[in-house]
Amino acid sequence: MVLCQGGEAAAVPAAGGKEPEVLLSREDSAGAGMGQPCLCPAPGVEAVGAEERRVGGCCSGFLSVAGTEKKAACPGLGLFYTLLSAFLFSVASLFLKKIEDVHSVEVSAFRCVFQMAFVLPGLIYYKTGFLGPKGKRIFLFFRGFLGSSAMILLYYAFQVMPLADATVITFSSPVFTSLLAWIFLKEKYSIWDLLFTLFAITGVVLIARPPFLFGSNVTGIEGSYTDHLKGTIAAITSAVSAALTLVILRKVGKSVHYFLSIWYYAVIGLIGCVIALFVMNEWRLPYCGKDRVLLILIGLLGLGGQIFLTKALQIEKAGPVAIMKTMDVVFAFILQILFLNHLPTWWTVGGALCVVASSSGTAIRKWRQSLKKAKQNEI
Repeated sequence: MVLCQGGEAAAVPAAGGKEPEVLLSREDSAGAGMGQPCLCPAPGVEAVGAEERRVGGCCSGFLSVAGTEKKAACPGLGLFYTLLSAFLFSVASLFLKKIEDVHSVEVSAFRCVFQMAFVLPGLIYYKTGFLGPKGKRIFLFFRGFLGSSAMILLYYAFQVMPLADATVITFSSPVFTSLLAWIFLKEKYSIWDLLFTLFAITGVVLIARPPFLFGSNVTGIEGSYTDHLKGTIAAITSAVSAALTLVILRKVGKSVHYFLSIWYYAVIGLIGCVIALFVMNEWRLPYCGKDRVLLILIGLLGLGGQIFLTKALQIEKAGPVAIMKTMDVVFAFILQILFLNHLPTWWTVGGALCVVASSSGTAIRKWRQSLKKAKQNEI
């Protein structure tokens, strides 16, 4: 199974010694956490079935699977890890809003440095090399380019528009994934997928509130409407880039180690950020100690959120995890009200309900399809 939330990927070791699953985080979304969950069967990877082996756990007792005894996972622990991951991502997004004198591209560069430091030991341990198979390098390059672009655009959206609005828009990524997989991978696109797509588009329109539909007096936005519109475009483009990243990962399949995929994301993202910063003449160290501390915390919280999300998928099925990930939106609304003193409008609430409903519907539908396929494989 694949869980996407932005463009950055990490692996989830599958139970029972199967090939690892691919986890897509919001930070490609966004190191700060940011993005929108989706479930899709990874090529060649069987869905988790009724006799799935669970790893990890805190409860006593044993579960007999295929003649072996393993500890049973604590009920609800995976969902708790997901909740904790969503909270860490949301706090990282809040800190991004609090940074005053650092451009979003520079924040992205720092995030890439953290990612490289995390992945490098894994590359050395697994002896994967740094370039990957020759036939897959072009896919890895575009994976890195699109994934890092999704992260940069998401960071920019967080800085220029309300936190909840940007978070909700990026949750439309699963819907775009279904559409793009139909176009490029020739996967099935049903009437349900079309319905979820229309729901997501409706939610984005309610949040963006274009003047030709809602008039020139748009209320409840943060700053000028021009910045709000720029942030909306950036968030939508981030969601589409994250969806394209997932399509590429599904195209590559299991032929490339997941650490190598993350490595390309971090390296290409860092190079692109540095070039962009020099072109824009925005590269500088933060002036005050507060911004420097926030930069470090954003990197640590983003990494912590990714780790807990990975642990959640190790001991819980991807379907419930994807649904629980919608708590990202809830935390974004709460933090925006408590710490940014910005009350969301009813338009934003309505848009959030549309987008969350569409992404959750997509996740549930893909989950049920994978379970049905798993049962057929058992027979």
